[in-house]
Amino acid sequence: MNFSQFLLILRARKKVILLTLFITVLTTVVISLILPKTYKATSSVLLNYKGVDPLTGLTMPGQLLPGYMATQIDIITSKNVALRVVDSLHLANSPAVIAEFNEATEGKGTVRDWLAGLLLKKLDIEPARESSVVEISFKGSDPQFAAAVANAFADEYQKVSIQLRVEPLKKASGYFNEQTKLLRDAAETAQSRLSKYQQEHGIVSVDNRLDVESNRLNDLSTQLVMAQGAVAEANSRQHMAINGESGESPDVVANPLIQNLRASLSASESKLAEVSQRLDKNHPQYLSAKAEVEKMRAELERQVRATSNSVRNNASILQQREASVRSALEQQKNKVLELNRTRDEMGALQKDVESAQRAFDTVSQRLSQTSIEGQADQSDISVLNPATPPIDPSSPKLVLNTVLSIFLGTLLGLGFGLLAEMLNRRIRSDTDLAQALGAPVLGVIDWNASTRRQSGFKKLFSSNRLRLN
Repeated sequence: MNFSQFLLILRARKKVILLTLFITVLTTVVISLILPKTYKATSSVLLNYKGVDPLTGLTMPGQLLPGYMATQIDIITSKNVALRVVDSLHLANSPAVIAEFNEATEGKGTVRDWLAGLLLKKLDIEPARESSVVEISFKGSDPQFAAAVANAFADEYQKVSIQLRVEPLKKASGYFNEQTKLLRDAAETAQSRLSKYQQEHGIVSVDNRLDVESNRLNDLSTQLVMAQGAVAEANSRQHMAINGESGESPDVVANPLIQNLRASLSASESKLAEVSQRLDKNHPQYLSAKAEVEKMRAELERQVRATSNSVRNNASILQQREASVRSALEQQKNKVLELNRTRDEMGALQKDVESAQRAFDTVSQRLSQTSIEGQADQSDISVLNPATPPIDPSSPKLVLNTVLSIFLGTLLGLGFGLLAEMLNRRIRSDTDLAQALGAPVLGVIDWNASTRRQSGFKKLFSSNRLRLN
């Protein structure tokens, strides 16, 4: 089939096409006029949500949370919000609604759930692209009721969002309250252990006492070194005084009395030598000089022995002093070690107290923060444009439906025309005749000579047509 044949078919079946178009348009117009008018009210809300973890306190913009917008849409279309709308508008208290509910459900279920389901069916949520604005639309036969329901959904969505944000904070506040009590008890217990330890050991200031005892230990160490040096020197002198010649001992040599005795002994011996040259051994002067020399020598020996005994006694005293200083040093060392151990134990107890106090302060701060946030009634969702009663109905749209019916009716008319042509095929041009007979067409008779020659194609068989059997 070429385009000329198609146009001939349309011309021949124009009545079917026009009738189909007329019926389609008429039906659409009648139905559009008969259908009840539906009004659509829209309320716009702005989402400025920030996600806050009630335990950690970390804040994250809601736009960064995955599925944020889808979650908000699910909240708006939830049954919880719809039930709140039913209660806020007092829809379940109407006797007419109750009667309609009993007729529709035969008394099964509750009126609130039934109304919530009906409201959700007529609710339409449309988020804006690349923004945080969400449009809440409701369709109804009454424009005032549609606007009231749309605004009620926006208001109840705000309240539910506050509830969803506050309830976790209240639970977190309860958790922090319990933890605060536990940490307060732990801090008090740690402080009690520290105080008891200080009382048992009589500790006022460990650091100051440790400094004093450390200085005393250093002094004793110095004294011990000095005592050891003195003992070594005394032992050397004692060894020389006992094993060596007494007269060669430094203590003996340095003794002034012994030096005087030795000088006197030398003088007496000189006198005895002089007397012995002049007098006989039995002479009284000789005997007297000799007796004086012996007396001086005996006195010298006695003083040397006394000095040696003094050296031995001094060495013994110094050894006793060294032992005493060594014992005091050991005691002082044990005392310092005990103080170090006490300081370490007390430091561990102080760290426990500081750690418990720090944990208690942190949890107390979080408790105060969550308690304040849990009592807040401000929502991060605000109504941008409240719904107003619409003036024009949203459906049915007579002009749009008519335009669509013309397009659809044209398509249906073309379809019915082609179907009628296929069921009752006719010869409408010389091309159809040539195809039907399988022979060339030699000529065409123009039955209407006076008819003006057509530019697109010739009028063939306008009044006389051959039927193709």
